[in-house]
Amino acid sequence: MKRFLSLLRASVWFVAALAPSYGSAATGAVLSPVEATLWQADLRHMADEVTRWHKQAFHTVSRAEFDASIATLDAKIPSISRHQVIVEMARIVATIGDGHTSISPTRDPKIAFRTYPIKLYYFSDGLFIRSATTSFTGLIGGRITAIGDTPIDMVYAKVRDIIGRDNEMGAQFFAPHLMSMPEVLHALGIIADMNRAAFTIVQDGKIARVTLGPFGLAKMMCPDTDASWIAEDGWVDARTANNTSAFWLGDPLNKFRLEYLADKQAIYAQINEIGNKTDETVEAFSRRLLEFVDRHDAEKLVVDLRLNRGGNGKLNRYLISSIIKARKLDQPRKLFVLIGRSTFSAAQFLVNDLEWLTNATFVGEPSGSKSNIYGDSRRIVLPNSGITVRVSTLWWQVDERDQRQWTSPHVQALLTFDDYKNNRDPALQTALDY
Repeated sequence: MKRFLSLLRASVWFVAALAPSYGSAATGAVLSPVEATLWQADLRHMADEVTRWHKQAFHTVSRAEFDASIATLDAKIPSISRHQVIVEMARIVATIGDGHTSISPTRDPKIAFRTYPIKLYYFSDGLFIRSATTSFTGLIGGRITAIGDTPIDMVYAKVRDIIGRDNEMGAQFFAPHLMSMPEVLHALGIIADMNRAAFTIVQDGKIARVTLGPFGLAKMMCPDTDASWIAEDGWVDARTANNTSAFWLGDPLNKFRLEYLADKQAIYAQINEIGNKTDETVEAFSRRLLEFVDRHDAEKLVVDLRLNRGGNGKLNRYLISSIIKARKLDQPRKLFVLIGRSTFSAAQFLVNDLEWLTNATFVGEPSGSKSNIYGDSRRIVLPNSGITVRVSTLWWQVDERDQRQWTSPHVQALLTFDDYKNNRDPALQTALDY
């Protein structure tokens, strides 16, 4: 009997893997009794492992509430679809209440959710279509006001509930990616048919209702760098339509770059990940940064952390040491740090150190994390579905009295869609002109 059950279990997932259109994720079919049993086992495993490994699983949600949500989903699983199970599991994990504890359709290829042929972003003036496939370039620049019959603010509120986050900026970072996934919108009751989603768009003063179908699998996001801005083959981006690109988005996958802006007598140091490169360590880059400052006639040092989603926080000490030693630029109104919603995890640790130990002026928008956080996530792979749950295992505390939800910029400089389209960078320009 044990061997029979083992073979049956293996055959179910083998058949699911071979099924067209990513199985029930695309069709919305209700789970078979065998599939439902396996998902219920995964749910129990998830609950056990989250409570086992999290440093303090019930710092936001109570144990009773958590257990009740597990029981509710367990009872629903036999009557719902694969994608609905995953979204509801993500909702439960998100109630733990930190950015390193999550189920992420944007990072887990096993989830295999699809995307519509548009990419969205929350600019300071609304949610815009910033990029589209070549068949839908006419939609670029449209501001979305509703999906289906649901106003966009309510769509955001629903999507927000399934996002593991440290603060609201973290939700703003992930929400646009999830809002273009058919499975997410359907599971949250925003659309009735995954193959036909109506987007209400305001463009050039006119209101239009556009119906879109799925384009293909959603591209997975990098873990420690915000590389979502990189143009893909077959897609057109608002800022690259004229074959140009904003300076700060010129090389997102380069972990660190160093440039001298001679016309502004400024040194620009972009750090996109706290991690060593194959040809240069963070320690070596930090030494090079200090030497670069000594060699150049500069009045300002601008450190750009807007694309930095973390890495190895232990390496921050080299960066901090070099910036402190650069005494001629570690001065008020000479040292500027650009931050935003993607500034997260080890990058937030670097922000913390810069705030405490240097004369930095922060420019941009609030960071995607906060001073005191749960972090160092452990990957838990569910035994049947193979999807990944991430769970925070450590508590990082700078000061127990610091209750801020993020690091606020001293000088706010927000990005509008028009800025983006025309390759203007308000944050960098503000620092250079300060």
